[in-house]
Amino acid sequence: MGDAAGISAELAARVLADEDVRAAADILVLGDARVLAQGAATAGVTLDVATITEGQSLPTQRDKPVLLDLGHCDPADVPLGEISEAGGRFATENFRRALAMAAGGEVDAVCFTPFNKAAMRLVTPGYEDEIGFTAEAIGFHGVAKEFNVLEGLWNARVTSHVPLKDVASLLSKDGILGNLRLTNDALKASGIARPRIAVAGLNPHAGDHGNFGREEIDIIAPAVEAGKAEQIGCDGPFPADTVFVRAKRGDFDAVLTMYHDQGQIAMKLIGFDSGVTLMGGFPFPICTAAHGTAYDIAGRGIAHPGAMRNAILLAARMVARENAPA
Repeated sequence: MGDAAGISAELAARVLADEDVRAAADILVLGDARVLAQGAATAGVTLDVATITEGQSLPTQRDKPVLLDLGHCDPADVPLGEISEAGGRFATENFRRALAMAAGGEVDAVCFTPFNKAAMRLVTPGYEDEIGFTAEAIGFHGVAKEFNVLEGLWNARVTSHVPLKDVASLLSKDGILGNLRLTNDALKASGIARPRIAVAGLNPHAGDHGNFGREEIDIIAPAVEAGKAEQIGCDGPFPADTVFVRAKRGDFDAVLTMYHDQGQIAMKLIGFDSGVTLMGGFPFPICTAAHGTAYDIAGRGIAHPGAMRNAILLAARMVARENAPA
């Protein structure tokens, strides 16, 4: 469970009441029974979950979701709709515990209802994003990236949570090629046998043959050619203002963009309430809704569960494919 000050508890309750979610996987919820009860009341749903506490074993018969009640958050201590240390601490402790269980092989995947980065920083001042937190928590030293997934269309990005003024200096042929490899692998893990990846340019009109910048000529195009040489189905660089039009009509399975908002704006316009964020590259799937904590509607019972539902179903599909007999 994510930040208790936002819509996280309501979303958790809504997806736990969803028959498709319950059928897709054995669900273990990490949080506090009082917070989940508040979420269920807000959502207007009745939950059928088995509750255990610290030190108890998981039920051997998994006919319903299981709540591990950590008893660490009284909803009365978390002001709804506000950034708070209490909300951030609840999310941080749940996430860290879930990651440890996945790293130890106790669970196959981790999904979380939305966090608020400012609240997380009140607890962990060095908190930048979920990628860095996860890597530190499980001792991971490889390459991991965020992917946004919406209606069969994926968005990957070369740079992410960095100032826009730094983007051009952070681009390199090897960096883009590494992201092409990671994107190709993630798409295959999700069930796409022969991924088609479009690569966006950095500059207006993809540089217009060097008139508006040379990054496309000197860095991005060579990386695309190197990807093709490795049998990755990639093409580009394409102008960023038109490539999503082609991808949305089915020409590509994914678009690799050069910076955060280049892809995020397009994806959230296509479907804000159903997009998923996948943290790819880690030893296990980590998924969440692509939207945030929505403090402005917390407690009103109107949070849309579509993105969170899709996140859990994507994680379940990836695990099922990984565990399928060869």
